[in-house]
Amino acid sequence: MTYKFQARLRSEWVLEKPGGETFALGDILRLLSAIDTLGHIAGACRESGLSYRHGWGLLRRAEKEFDTSLLETSRRQGTRLTPFAQHLLWANRRVDARLAPTLQSMSSELQEELDSLYPESRPRLRLHASHGFAVEGLIQQAGQHDTLSIELRYRTAIEALASLNRGECDLAGFQVPTGEFEQPILAHYNPWLDTDRHCLVYLAQRDTGMFVHPDNPKGIHTIADLVKPDVRFVNRQTGSSTRLLVGLMLSRLGIDTAQVVGYDSSEFTHMAIAAHVASGMADVGIGVETAAWRCGLAFIPLAKERYFFAVNRDSLETPQMQQLLALLKGKAYRDYVAGLAGYESRNMGQVLALEEAFPLGATKMKVA
Repeated sequence: MTYKFQARLRSEWVLEKPGGETFALGDILRLLSAIDTLGHIAGACRESGLSYRHGWGLLRRAEKEFDTSLLETSRRQGTRLTPFAQHLLWANRRVDARLAPTLQSMSSELQEELDSLYPESRPRLRLHASHGFAVEGLIQQAGQHDTLSIELRYRTAIEALASLNRGECDLAGFQVPTGEFEQPILAHYNPWLDTDRHCLVYLAQRDTGMFVHPDNPKGIHTIADLVKPDVRFVNRQTGSSTRLLVGLMLSRLGIDTAQVVGYDSSEFTHMAIAAHVASGMADVGIGVETAAWRCGLAFIPLAKERYFFAVNRDSLETPQMQQLLALLKGKAYRDYVAGLAGYESRNMGQVLALEEAFPLGATKMKVA
């Protein structure tokens, strides 16, 4: 069946006055973002799909509502956002980054409900995975196929693997760093990986590291610098593989996590971490290089991670799984992933036994 639509949910700010009058900020925030990128209002209006007159009207109304200027104009530098507008824009980016996994999961649930209303609805692959840019692109490209449908739920790696074992998903996404931290991380996954029942589909390799401001004013260069008393750190949520990796790196250096200001903080996506740092609410965070690049931050590499989908062996030959493997190996998706900062797209879609992917760790995994 060819679907005429895909369900999408978006967040939007709305200002509401005591009398009930409202002002939706979606258009003005998109316009400010375009001005920030392009440096002039006319081009920003075109980019936002607004007439020049309407764009100016939105700006004037927003300045009236906030009782402050949003733009600064000069002949040499063109049009720039005022500090107030910059903070407004970054606040919106933080909200978007925080809500993205929830809204995408809810969109997938809504799509499933809509699909079930059609008698000829197509089978769906159920994917549980943490939020990442390669996974995000996979969902987008799968949505362009008439015969491949993926239902996504964002979960931590351990939650995803547990779901696979309970039969609640068909693919469970998880990442493992290469080098000295591979075995300690893998040990956390071992209870849910079975060498007889499961195999792996390789997705990509990606660079994980620290996000800092471009001029790095706090002089942050290694993981040990997180204990500097003037350094504010923003962490991923409890249970995430990134948080686990940070804890292992600090432990290796004999550093108590209580010494790190902000270690107990919690953000759910790489983009939320990057937006937190870029907006000045933290000095450093850890995540995938793509997020640092998109937010204009400097990136200090810490580890390379391999990302896999764990699947049941007996599902590999199903038509839906074969279509997914074809998409992973196809040029369009491979080029997309190769274009992500910090990602490497070689061997995408390769099917591996657990023993092939982890020669040392597989001996400690469950055997049915």
